[in-house]
Amino acid sequence: MRVAAISDIHGNLPALQAILGHIRTQNVDLVVNLGDIASGSLYPSQTGDFLSPLGYPTIKGNHERQLLAGVVVNMGESDAYTYRQLRQDQLEWIENLPTSLRIAQDVLLVHGTPASDLEYFLETVTSDGCRQATQQEVEARAGTADGEELILCGHTHIQRSVQLSDGRLVVNPGSVGLQAYSDVHPFPHKIETGSPHARYAIATRLATRWTVEFHSVEYDWASAADVCRVNGRPSWATPVSAGLINLR
Repeated sequence: MRVAAISDIHGNLPALQAILGHIRTQNVDLVVNLGDIASGSLYPSQTGDFLSPLGYPTIKGNHERQLLAGVVVNMGESDAYTYRQLRQDQLEWIENLPTSLRIAQDVLLVHGTPASDLEYFLETVTSDGCRQATQQEVEARAGTADGEELILCGHTHIQRSVQLSDGRLVVNPGSVGLQAYSDVHPFPHKIETGSPHARYAIATRLATRWTVEFHSVEYDWASAADVCRVNGRPSWATPVSAGLINLR
């Protein structure tokens, strides 16, 4: 079995279309979506209309939860922009998505960790910034196995996999649509991939274990950055076009 995992599209429809075009060449059995679908500065409504009819197993991310709160004055800029763009039927589609999902008996989909859509699984934030999580930290966040052999997570936009001591494989496929961001919780930090390529992963079940391969895909990120500027969100232009917070 070959499972293509996509995550953190953030309304970047051109990046999503490029990713799905690449996936069609990879002989996969299933595509799954790990959340943070529409929120951003690009094409939130169009992304929802494109993605929802495809019927991929899909879960909510933290941004879906935040959108459903429906209190625009309390939202960040990206969620507020997106909420104003989405129709009621699109919000209802989002509301009906699960927060986690088990497929093929041994594959668990989460956005952050099994316990939280905001917790980083494979990274750790301290007062010094963001670093790779230790093996012990990842083990603690994974908790006790409940039949899953593969855990697919998103949220941090960083491609990485970690094999647990019990044999489970935890995989973050990276972000389809946003290759850098900054946050202030729990401490100020930034995430930068250093390139604008759209990212995803393919997990393959072998006889006794799962393996993963990571992919980076080109698309017209310069035009996507221009859309961010036109939409009044110039702060997204460099993350989209360079995978950096600020050009150096």
